[in-house]
This record gives sequence, C-alpha cells and structure tokens, in this order.
Amino acid sequence: MKKTAFFLIVLISGSSIFAQEKKTPEFSTYYYQKKSLFEILPDTKKEIIFLGNSITDGGEWTELFKNSNIKNRGISGDVTDGVLNRLDEVVKSKPLKIFIMIGVNDLAAGKTPDYILVNYSHILAKIKEASPNTQVYVQSILPVNKTFGMFPNHTNKGQEIKEINKRLKEMTINFDYTFIDLTFVFSDKAGRLNEQYTNDGLHLMGKGYLVWKDAIKKYIEERL
Repeated sequence: MKKTAFFLIVLISGSSIFAQEKKTPEFSTYYYQKKSLFEILPDTKKEIIFLGNSITDGGEWTELFKNSNIKNRGISGDVTDGVLNRLDEVVKSKPLKIFIMIGVNDLAAGKTPDYILVNYSHILAKIKEASPNTQVYVQSILPVNKTFGMFPNHTNKGQEIKEINKRLKEMTINFDYTFIDLTFVFSDKAGRLNEQYTNDGLHLMGKGYLVWKDAIKKYIEERL
C-alpha cells in the first residue's frame, strides 16, 4: 500500500500580543461537550464502539441490538480530524470491535476525497497500533438526496461519496479490516438516499436505522 507522509510545522510565536488572543475552538462546542463526557465514562470489557458523526450519534444502538456492550461514540457534526483528535479515548479500552462511518461533513466543509482518505489512513493505522486485537468495520458513507432541498453542501456530494467509498474499500482491505458497503440497501433506483429512510436527504428516520441494523447484524454477532 502506498503511504503518504505529511509533515506539519507549527510555528509558535512568543509575542505577548498573540498570547493574549483568544484561541478559536477547532471544533464545535457540542463536540467538546461530548468528548469530555466520553473521557470520564468508565471503560468496560468487550466494548463495541460506534464511531462517527450525527448519523451515528442519532442511533440508539444499545437498544436496537439489545447489547449493553455497545457504546455510541458518534458526535453530531464530527469530521475525520475530529475523530483523530479523540481517538485515544476510543482505543484506550481496547474495544472488541469498532464500527466507523465518517467523512460527509468533511465534504460539506470543502475537504477533498484525498484529504479525507489520508485522515482515514491515519485513523486505521492508529487503531492498528494502539489496539491490534480490535476488529474494525469501516462502513461506507451513506448516499445523499438533494431533492429535499436541505443540507445542500452535503447532498450535492454524491459523486465524491462514491469515489471515497470505492477507494476506502481498497484501503480497508489493505489494513486487513472489514468494509461494509451500505450503499445498495440505502439507495433508490437513481442512487440517491431512499426517501423512505430520510426526511432531509442526509439523516435517517427510524426505519433507516432498522435497515442499518439488519445490514450489520451479522458483524455485531460474529465471534472473533
């Protein structure tokens, strides 16, 4: 697998003017609220982590699967940089499994597929290094539907989502993890997020979570 190295040089000024400036949060206030909560919640054995953005955050996974080992670590609005920034908490418990879906908010913020995939490679590499016995299930970014006229910066990224999913599948295999392609079960005939599962073209209604549950149930239940 081709590996791309990025080097970030941070220049820190000693000027008192800069020192007095208020630092702008890199992520949302909600992100830091949830991150701080996750960091104080107790770790348990054989955790199954659901990691992602609002689409993951909105799922009542423990109830859906009737499995108290499942922990929801979705944060609404999260991006790949955000996942990297809080990944230490996720891997600290050496979870049994991690189910991850992330990237659509990156696209909405103007990040390129290349940027997202490089971050994804860092996420998977960090999990592999910090918790080598954890099985990772990379879930494809869900299709979107712009006919609702909502979240236009998200729902106009259908082609980019397809490109990322194709390349993400190859990357996942190279890491010896499992790729779960959810595109087919959530798409209508035109390849858009099926309107029976959403009311805004991006997020899921209850029926959508039932479809998601059925699509990944065998991976939740499989023994490692």
